[in-house]
Amino acid sequence: MAYGMIQLVPIAIVAGMFALFILSGLRSRSGQSSEYGFSGSYTGRVGIGAGIASNWMSAASFLGLAGIFYLKGYFGMAYVVGWTGGYVLLLVLMATQIRRFGKFTAPDFVGFRYESDTARTLAAVISIIISVIYCVAQFRGIALLVSWLFGIAYFPAVIIGTSLVVSHVVVSGALGVVRNQKLQYFVLIITFILPLMLLTRKLGYFWILPQFGYGAAISELQQQFGFNWSEPFASTSLFEWLALCFTLMFGTAGLPHVLSRFYMVPGIRDARWGVVWGLFFIALIYWSAPAYGVLARLFEARNGLALNTGSADAADMIALSGAGLGGAPLWALGLLAAGGMSAAFSITAGLLMNGSASFSFDIYPRLIRPNASEQDKVYAAKAFFLVLAAVVMTLTFQPWGMIAEIAAFAFALAGNTIFPAFLLGIWWPRANATGVICGMLTGLVISFTPLFIGDSLPVIAHLFPLTSSAFLGAPLVIIVMIVASLLTAPPSAAIRLFVSRDVHDCPEN
Repeated sequence: MAYGMIQLVPIAIVAGMFALFILSGLRSRSGQSSEYGFSGSYTGRVGIGAGIASNWMSAASFLGLAGIFYLKGYFGMAYVVGWTGGYVLLLVLMATQIRRFGKFTAPDFVGFRYESDTARTLAAVISIIISVIYCVAQFRGIALLVSWLFGIAYFPAVIIGTSLVVSHVVVSGALGVVRNQKLQYFVLIITFILPLMLLTRKLGYFWILPQFGYGAAISELQQQFGFNWSEPFASTSLFEWLALCFTLMFGTAGLPHVLSRFYMVPGIRDARWGVVWGLFFIALIYWSAPAYGVLARLFEARNGLALNTGSADAADMIALSGAGLGGAPLWALGLLAAGGMSAAFSITAGLLMNGSASFSFDIYPRLIRPNASEQDKVYAAKAFFLVLAAVVMTLTFQPWGMIAEIAAFAFALAGNTIFPAFLLGIWWPRANATGVICGMLTGLVISFTPLFIGDSLPVIAHLFPLTSSAFLGAPLVIIVMIVASLLTAPPSAAIRLFVSRDVHDCPEN
């Protein structure tokens, strides 16, 4: 696969895909702040699941996960187990109860449950920070794809990619993006699995279900090339693996744009089944991503190429480059590029809209313009959307790490802050405003301490890795919340009664 050349066929495929999305989005544009990324019409449980999966699938899932498997082998399983296990946490502990609160955003939930504007504002700020960090990972994936498609350097590719994201949301309209997410998922699954079927069929493996057929490639790598891809903890420790796995689980159950999916369903059974369908749709992708990493390593070994351990860009693009080494036709590479762009655009639109909605709902009318009308909130959301896009673009110019690693940092922050606030807010009526404020501030400190002093204090970097700090951080935050709540006045009787009676169906005493 040649870089520095314009890929006309893949560009045409990507352009056709976005034309389809835009036409779908133009059918229903949004002018109501209540619909700006959250509310909307009911589309059935399968549709909810597809929307959840599309809102979840990202450049980290589509490109970054294959790169992690390519470089680190079994260690990549921590991402699969953590990301899917997080939805199990949501299904068991939170999905039904979140729907019963009936709030549209994570800050809205925090403000209502803990009866505190300060807690609500803090949750809004954290939601915006999470959105920015996660978007940096997505913008990086978009920039790498744009760089390959147009044969240009990374820096201008970031600018072009940002322009494409903003144009996509502006042209499609806010509600159109939300509805597009169901269409985007089905486009994504086709573009991801069809090229994989072609590659496994060419190798003579079981190609009808390539997620099972690529096991032969693992055996060939070990027997003929001495590459033991499936050896557990070959390049890491058990603690590092578990820390990443549980951090991603807690972070998944705390991501604001994921939680917002449960506010728009009509009933608690729809929320529960939406998660089940979402898990199924997500699993189809996660079963496939490891195969791209393994096949890319096999194609390199057969061509006498050494494992590329020094380039994050090469690893993040391994799904495309590996398919090219395997002799996939250009149209198949175009499908992969289109799928990657779809995944990145889908999650980026949701993240930026979530961040802009947190500003327009939870900060702008409370701290900046108390008498803001609904139309003012819409304008504020759109303006802040552009501000967030500019901030993310600026941060993306610096290659902070691999796509999946940057995304994992956002999950660590969510797991250390939003997840404990929701968990105790749902299951412990005694949790109060002081507790959640102290907990979220502690979570912020835990999340960012490794970034600033991890080099000077190695023990901090070991116990609280930047991408895996919620393994120990989330339990610590929960303890802080419990202690602070017990040392201060309990929440009002009304909110405790609401949690017990309306959320958990407990009869009044």
